[in-house]
Formats: sequence, C-alpha cells, structure tokens
Amino acid sequence: MLREQIVARGVTDMATLDAILEVPRHFFVDEGQRMRAYGDYPLSITEGQTISQPYIVAYMTSLLQLTASDTVLEIGTGSGYQAAILSKICRQVYTVECIHSLLNKARKVFDSLRYFNIRSKYDDGSRGWSEFAPYDAIIVTAGSPEIPTPLLDQLADGGRMVIPVGPRYEQVLKRVTKEGDDFVVEDLAPVRFVDLVGVHGWK
Repeated sequence: MLREQIVARGVTDMATLDAILEVPRHFFVDEGQRMRAYGDYPLSITEGQTISQPYIVAYMTSLLQLTASDTVLEIGTGSGYQAAILSKICRQVYTVECIHSLLNKARKVFDSLRYFNIRSKYDDGSRGWSEFAPYDAIIVTAGSPEIPTPLLDQLADGGRMVIPVGPRYEQVLKRVTKEGDDFVVEDLAPVRFVDLVGVHGWK
C-alpha cells in the first residue's frame, strides 16, 4: 500500500509515511471489510459515511506540514482513521463529529490502541472547537460549499488548513495558510467527499 499507492503518487513526507505504517487501518473498518482495508479505494462505513482511500489520507496529512509540537483540529471524525494518523505525528488532536454512533465507535478504537492524545466531541464541526483554539493545523474531511469562517478564525498565525470546497458531488481540495491578517488559498486537486453538515456547511 505505502509503496504502490502513496509514495508512487508523490507523497514523500517521512512523518506521514511513518504514521501510515504504524496505524492499523483494518481496525477502523467493519469486520466484513477488513480484507479490503488496504485497497486503493474508499470504503463505506456506517451512517452513509466513508473512510477515505489511503492515498487521500496520506496526501491531506502531508499538506498540513505537521511537526511534533503541533495541535491539530479535525472536522469529521468518521471512522477515526485520519485522527489516528495525525496523533502519531503531532502533540494533540481535537476531533469533532456530528454523528454520535460514529464517534462512539471511533473512541473505542482510540482507547483499544491507546491513542490517548486524541480528544473528541459530538458537535457541529462547521463551527470548529473554539475552546482550544488557535490550532497549528485544521483538516476537514467533508466537503463544504465554502470555507467556514469559524475555522479561519481558529487558525493560528502561520497555521495551515486543508479542506474540500465546492458543490456536493465534486469539490476542490484547498490549502489555506494564515499569514498575519491574510489567508493564502491554494487549489490543489479535484476530490469528492461526503457533506460537511452544519450551520456553516450544508444545511
């Protein structure tokens, strides 16, 4: 998986690659899908949600340019796999999920794998998590019609955010970097994610 799906497509950030190697992806899918967990495709989980293909997880993680001292906010816990990858690279991960059953399942996996630097809550992720802001990096694992203002407000100076933005069935993956009072926005790749549901996302 690492060599053929991720490195071959240009992801070379060693912290990301080490995390991908260390986190057992099959723990984050249903038992019936564990034989397919490392395939080059997304997989359905419960509640109409998905776990992104390994390359997308690695690519988005590498775009954040994380260091060991960083604090990261994830919007859309889902299966928990992306948060687990982040937890192996940075100091603290905060993750928000709006589907209670998904969050409960992810928490059980975090506990079983002893990933104790992940803090999670059930809430509208489009509003972020202001209590622990500002964040060195923010990653959004659901497509939004626009970049939510609260997430911009919760980004530290010099911080990076990766988010899919656009219509429901096709978005553009964007990286936003905060530079003082300004935000530099880069368009990176066409993607397709499930909806970011919330006050500042899809209604």
